[in-house]
Amino acid sequence: MTAKDKQKEIIKTYLKPKLKDEGFRTSGQTWWKFKIDFFILINLQNSQWNTKDELSFCFNIGIGLTEKLKDGKNEKPSYFDLTTDLREDAYLSTKRNNQKYRKDGWLGYRLTNKTDLSDFKSELKKDFEEDILPKLNSLGSLEDCLEFYGQFDDEGQRLQSQLDKL
Repeated sequence: MTAKDKQKEIIKTYLKPKLKDEGFRTSGQTWWKFKIDFFILINLQNSQWNTKDELSFCFNIGIGLTEKLKDGKNEKPSYFDLTTDLREDAYLSTKRNNQKYRKDGWLGYRLTNKTDLSDFKSELKKDFEEDILPKLNSLGSLEDCLEFYGQFDDEGQRLQSQLDKL
């Protein structure tokens, strides 16, 4: 099985079902969940230097303001609709940031044709279920978002600026 095949399998058997269970909708490699005034978005980004036998990818994660959506029907937000935009490492603990499948990734995670698929999926599951999703699920209001993203100077300021304009 190639690295690309393994990535497709992880998306199909873990990411899509798990994020659907969490209330996210999907299109391709982007998942989103609407709240009242904002939405949470997770986008899987592949490296341009990937090959079929070795690849690296990351997750762009953030929130966007529903009022500012480029899709007038508010049905399908994209990465370009985000107000805050952080990679998964901002949501991970130090321990999870240093897990074995992140150490050698040039973009975030690294998969090869020799990677143990079950082990990789187990590690990714820990990242999402112990760190990423609990933080995202704690964002119930714009005040929660301001508090969380305030720890990241640029993101917190960008969010506050967008809210001030509204």
